[in-house]
Amino acid sequence: MFRVLFVLIVVLSALEIGVFVWLGNLFSVWFVIFGIIFTGLLGAYLAKKQGVEALNRAREQMNYGNFPREEIFDGLSIFVGAILLFTPGFITDTIGFILLFPFTRYPIKRWMKDVVRTMIRKGSITIFKGWK
Repeated sequence: MFRVLFVLIVVLSALEIGVFVWLGNLFSVWFVIFGIIFTGLLGAYLAKKQGVEALNRAREQMNYGNFPREEIFDGLSIFVGAILLFTPGFITDTIGFILLFPFTRYPIKRWMKDVVRTMIRKGSITIFKGWK
């Protein structure tokens, strides 16, 4: 797992540098710098807004006595999206924005639920201590 993550980080970094150079040649260095700052600020604003909305929905679900399943996956998606938006780069920003908007986040949430279900069925995750 560590090797896959390491390779992914190295490849993603190389791709980000390539996009920076390409956009810097196509437009200008200032365009790239402004783009990085702008997407970071916009991402911070959107992540805060979406995060507060997800937290309020989770509180509402708990007030009704329901477990906030959807809101937990929303919060996780928003958290990962915010981290990606704070990382300088246009590829990571694109993925981060996809995770922030509810209509584009839905397929990723569905995939995450399937992964968690599979892990629970295989016994990789135990819900309660001593249970499998």
